[in-house]
Amino acid sequence: MTASVQAPELAEGPVKSPKTRQGSGLGRYILVRFLLIIPTVWILTTLVFFLMRITGDPITAALGGRLTQAQLAERVAAAGYDRPLIVQYFEYMGGLLRGDFGTTLSDNRPVTEVLLTYGAATLELVFFALIVAFLVGIPLGMVAAKFHDRWPDAVLRVLAILGYATPVFFAGLLLKLVFGVMWPVLPVAGRATGNTELLMSGVVGPTGLYLLDALRIGDMDAAGDVLRHAVLPAVALGLLTGGTFLRLVRTNLIGTLGNQYIESGRSRGVSEFRLVTKHAYRPALIPIITVMGMQIALMLAGAVLTETTFEWKGLGFQLAQYLAARDFVAVQGIVVLLAVLVALTNFVVDIIAALIDPRVRY
Repeated sequence: MTASVQAPELAEGPVKSPKTRQGSGLGRYILVRFLLIIPTVWILTTLVFFLMRITGDPITAALGGRLTQAQLAERVAAAGYDRPLIVQYFEYMGGLLRGDFGTTLSDNRPVTEVLLTYGAATLELVFFALIVAFLVGIPLGMVAAKFHDRWPDAVLRVLAILGYATPVFFAGLLLKLVFGVMWPVLPVAGRATGNTELLMSGVVGPTGLYLLDALRIGDMDAAGDVLRHAVLPAVALGLLTGGTFLRLVRTNLIGTLGNQYIESGRSRGVSEFRLVTKHAYRPALIPIITVMGMQIALMLAGAVLTETTFEWKGLGFQLAQYLAARDFVAVQGIVVLLAVLVALTNFVVDIIAALIDPRVRY
């Protein structure tokens, strides 16, 4: 009798625990999301390559009218742009796999050098802008949800609309007018003063992130100078996303506060502050994390106007310069890098969302 009972259990094998199944599901989800990066980046890179060739070869686009036809033909042939487009495409993709983005036409620099030099500045600006977006969007969204359909909610909703509807360049010019002219309390151009820039150029093994490099060498004055220069561009760029976060937090928190387990907590005497900040906040945060990748992509796009407005010498600023010079090789390299950053950001955001809400994995 005993043997007949135990036999089916032995035949079925050990039963997997819920934690094992969840871990397996998360690992499979991460692998799939990571593999999806490859076709995403390939499609974006291919689109950028062929769109850049619509107007012809990059050398003729950049130098046409400044060189004779013979000189243009010589340069085009030397660069290999007279070969079939499909041959150029495969050669370009092969270069990308080796980390070779080409050489700029306007200043004859390796595009990789341009990306490394100015990419850190853009990442630093986006980081500061994200801090502003979180500080503005999440707390104010919680306040708006708490005072649902009352005057604080109405005021905050209007501010949210103004935040994400105001063009970045207009917000930047307005901030420069107020805090640079009317009340000159903050710098309105550059990443740092001349002395700090000189100090950063002498840092051994620089990261390109001025704040991090200043903290590494222990110079608090330089760190403070970097932060002062970052305030206005970070606010101009961060308000765009902050307004979106505010509305998302408000809408989802209102829905979460109406759930049965929140009502049960109220009936047991749990304070409203604890219900909002602990029990209802985490489920309401999931939609924000889900759209964060798209918002960072919008920030990278907005960085072009922000950096130009505040003369913040990052990829956006350089992209505007290369567009004016019709240097399509440099433009192509910068756009490809931005596409890769967006794809990687979406991957990280998806993983964070899966860790917060296991339902995302299935």
